[in-house]
Amino acid sequence: IADESGHGHTLRAVAAHGGSVRQVVHGTGSAIAFPAECGGGVCPHVALRSPSSADLNPGTRDIAFGADVLLPPGQTSKGENIVQKGYSMTSSQWKLQVDGVAGRPSCVLVDDKRPRIRIAYSSVSIADGQWHAVQCRRAGTTLAIFVDGVTRGAIEVPSTLSVTNRRPLSIGSKGAFADNDQFNGALDNVWVQIG
Repeated sequence: IADESGHGHTLRAVAAHGGSVRQVVHGTGSAIAFPAECGGGVCPHVALRSPSSADLNPGTRDIAFGADVLLPPGQTSKGENIVQKGYSMTSSQWKLQVDGVAGRPSCVLVDDKRPRIRIAYSSVSIADGQWHAVQCRRAGTTLAIFVDGVTRGAIEVPSTLSVTNRRPLSIGSKGAFADNDQFNGALDNVWVQIG
């Protein structure tokens, strides 16, 4: 999948246990649907990944990232990753995810020197089978989450919090391994803006 921004972050699928993505209709175009929640056992896993790139590391600069998200109410789980760079336990991170059976999205930042997970939770669910524009925005010392253009949650973060890592950009899950936090809906217009 080509990066339409022209920055060369071409995406390739990594998969296990028969995981795959498929095109679905979204408006006058198409979106990408990920595997449905399988209810336990060995489930299909797939992520779209782009190799690590320094231009996706914000450091201490402002960053915004988001996607158009479709998640049916019966497809929630303990955690589903929409887009991320880095991992909370082994490196710094920025991430947009959907948390728990209620289907509330959240934004995550993890510092590269003090690996404390900071999360801004949305007060509303997006697991209703409708398309929603979900966005995370770090501006100075505020990390906020927006759903359909409305601020739905915010927390304070240190001005020194820095996200810099050599991990790939991942969309739809962490990867193809067992604990991958698979997203079980459809995504379109995934974007990142730094500065």
